[in-house]
Amino acid sequence: MTTEANPAAPSKEWVLEPESEYRFELDPGTTLAIKHVTGHPSTEYLSDETPMAAYANLHIAFEQMRVRALREVHGSPPRGDDPSAINDPPRVLVLGPENSGKTTLSKILVNYAVRAGQGWAPLFVNVDPSEGGWAAPGAISAASVLSPLPTCSPANPLGSAATSAPNALPSHALLPLVYWYGHAETRRNPLLMDRLIRNLGDNAKERFDVEPEDSIHGVEARASGVIVDTPSSFGAGTGATDHRHKLIKACVEAFSINVILVVGHEKLNVEMQRTFGSQLTVVKVPKSGGVVELDHGYRERVHNCQLHTYMYGQILTPPEGVTSAVAGGEALSELALAPSSTVIKFDDLTIFRVGAETMAPSSALPIGATRVVSEMQPVPIDPAQPGSGLLNAVLGLLAPPNPDESERYDEEILDLPIIGFLIVTHLDIPNRKMTILSPNQGSVVGKTAIVGSFEWQDQ
Repeated sequence: MTTEANPAAPSKEWVLEPESEYRFELDPGTTLAIKHVTGHPSTEYLSDETPMAAYANLHIAFEQMRVRALREVHGSPPRGDDPSAINDPPRVLVLGPENSGKTTLSKILVNYAVRAGQGWAPLFVNVDPSEGGWAAPGAISAASVLSPLPTCSPANPLGSAATSAPNALPSHALLPLVYWYGHAETRRNPLLMDRLIRNLGDNAKERFDVEPEDSIHGVEARASGVIVDTPSSFGAGTGATDHRHKLIKACVEAFSINVILVVGHEKLNVEMQRTFGSQLTVVKVPKSGGVVELDHGYRERVHNCQLHTYMYGQILTPPEGVTSAVAGGEALSELALAPSSTVIKFDDLTIFRVGAETMAPSSALPIGATRVVSEMQPVPIDPAQPGSGLLNAVLGLLAPPNPDESERYDEEILDLPIIGFLIVTHLDIPNRKMTILSPNQGSVVGKTAIVGSFEWQDQ
């Protein structure tokens, strides 16, 4: 397929695979001619409905909030045309049902901000454990974004990050703060999810408090605001007993949210207006017509691709005729990684599982019955025991405890961020040894890890 508006205009050619879809938007007054060289499309249509106008208006409103917040930080007097305007930066929570385009809208708003040329560095927060963000499936994370987010593959849904030992560290590589939830569904352990969200919010606030004003995260970063992308379970509940309202409230409180965006869901918009309408601004935005429905099988393949990319990197083949290319600030030839397979003793690595491996909801327990293992209790795992569930399991390697804290507590490991991920590829129970796969070489002796429900096999 080629595009040619007139003989003098430049033309481009695209090769579309079977069952693929090609969408594009034009600015007002722009014309485009399309010529099919080979093949025939099954459907062609022209739409005059687009959500991009609403998204652009949101960006303009948020940009005005950033300017007022920056003026407040610098101590400048308020302008005469907005004496009563709120001087807080935009702290946005994006909600919506499954396959509504929440992540795409979040990335659009972040990219618009960093492309404004004002030095903004908004904090992008991903609390969808099924997506993985900049880490691995089962993680929630946050990072300050200084340049547009490139999304070249489903394995990197939020762009490239320096989380898997890259050979070269680009100047704009994201260094996210990551917590390990360990499951794809938030209803698996909502109490743990609530705690991790609040930990992520506390760390974000501490970062802004300790960063000097002349640093890269200076006054512009403080005025840039926060954009929080959420899982689809926040937008569609199963009944009055679900925990989604508690998790939404946790996000609102943890990140001091002042704007809630509801994507294409009238009932959810009414619920948010009723619950938070008196405290903050709730805005309903249209769902994009280009949203693609993703089934469970596709999501499973994406999870496997993400874990494979975390360990081995990703080889991107440049188009024909291109001899050198860059993705995420790195040459394509430098995106391949060589993971390390190491044999360690069972006692070298302390492994915990938060709660029981399978746990019914509290409402399903008999009247008067209590749990033997609470949902928030770290349970030590012995790899030698049958049914440990460690073979092919994904482990989140925890950061060491803060040495400045003199008091230790039982659930301290729940409040520690993740510094990397490991895969248990073999268990040698007679010799009490196991083989682990890690993206780079390094000793794990004396460290602590948490196992979730994700598994991955190297194929």
